[in-house]
Amino acid sequence: MPQIVVLPHETLCPEGAVLEVPKGTSICEALLDNDIEIEHACEMSCACTTCHVVVREGYGSMKDPEEREEDLLDMAWGLEATSRLSCQAVVGDEDLIIEIPKYTINHARETH
Repeated sequence: MPQIVVLPHETLCPEGAVLEVPKGTSICEALLDNDIEIEHACEMSCACTTCHVVVREGYGSMKDPEEREEDLLDMAWGLEATSRLSCQAVVGDEDLIIEIPKYTINHARETH
């Protein structure tokens, strides 16, 4: 089973984490299932950028982002070449190392 290594995030995951994740799971679902409360203001419908992550290793093992995701990513805070919306990025066969950016463009954080 692939792993997602989550790099430390000041508020969401201060110690970092290593998650065992079934292939075919979105990164967002994996984080939420493991009590890492990443924002997902649109309820994972690919309509915002609050679940933006940067894939530091393993980016090529996932399917390429679709056009809608790429268009939204243009609005994400801290966009990098390996940025993905975690609700759309699905774990493949390889392990991933991800970083959750410090900020989102969301003005008010909602509790889910």
